Amino acid sequence: MNPGLYLVATPIGNLEDISLRAQAVLRQVGAILTEDTRHTHTLLARYAIQTPIISCHKFNEAARVDLVLTRIRQGEALALVTDSGMPCVSDPGARVVAACREAGLPVMAIPGPSAVTTAFALSGISDPRFVFEGFLARKSGARTRRLQELAALGIP
Repeated sequence: MNPGLYLVATPIGNLEDISLRAQAVLRQVGAILTEDTRHTHTLLARYAIQTPIISCHKFNEAARVDLVLTRIRQGEALALVTDSGMPCVSDPGARVVAACREAGLPVMAIPGPSAVTTAFALSGISDPRFVFEGFLARKSGARTRRLQELAALGIP
């Protein structure tokens, strides 16, 4: 396996939605960086994957950058997963990816389930345009203002 960071999409509900390629990558890398070790243990156990895991969540992601860069520079392949879906999409990982890109290190995506496109497909909206906003504010006033701004764009 070539050295670099592999962004591996994980199931968004049903563990059987993981791709064969994702399973192969998770078996072959030197370590898996994960948002929640408990959640990832469940996935790995289901497929008898015994690759070591390293926590990498929003509270320690910045501290993991040097570790990732060092290991990749030493010729290692690492995977990055989140609890569900693709890393960096409303989940941790963007700092690690940006650092790898800035350092000129390879970053590859192993696509899979996507909550964004699944929700869009289930909506029945025929317009091919949509806006992905991520998580809205928890406070109702800020959330309402943002929804009004989005409605003004005229995109379904």
